[in-house]
Amino acid sequence: MSAFHEEIDVDRTPEDVWAYVIDPSHMPEWQLSAVSAERLDEGPLHTGSQVRVTRRIGRREMPMTMEYTEYDPPHSFTVRGVDGPIRGEFHGAVESIDDGRRSRVTMDLDFEGHGLGKVLLPLVVRPQVRKELPRNERLLKDRLEHTS
Repeated sequence: MSAFHEEIDVDRTPEDVWAYVIDPSHMPEWQLSAVSAERLDEGPLHTGSQVRVTRRIGRREMPMTMEYTEYDPPHSFTVRGVDGPIRGEFHGAVESIDDGRRSRVTMDLDFEGHGLGKVLLPLVVRPQVRKELPRNERLLKDRLEHTS
């Protein structure tokens, strides 16, 4: 069971949703704490692909490397932090609803603290995520439904 779970229905096809959600360059558009995201390897995404994400945690910007540990297009993916004091694991899934005209996006997120991260996790990170995740969900829905 993940620490955080969100589901949202979107008025876009699963293919459209997948293409947007899986592209790391879109992270800062719908994830409030994401300052930037860049691929660390080339070619198509696959299990083992890595992304450097810089997030604002409290008042600090913290870079972290995320690795795709599951990649099952166009259905689901999992990315896991491999460095830094706070290592997240995010699982995203896209499900077809209404005969493929709409999509249900499921997001599960949990964290592991290392060193200073063990202190930051309950004091800063979890409260920030508790506020941010529902807002991210609304941003994602808005981006997907109001862009072509």
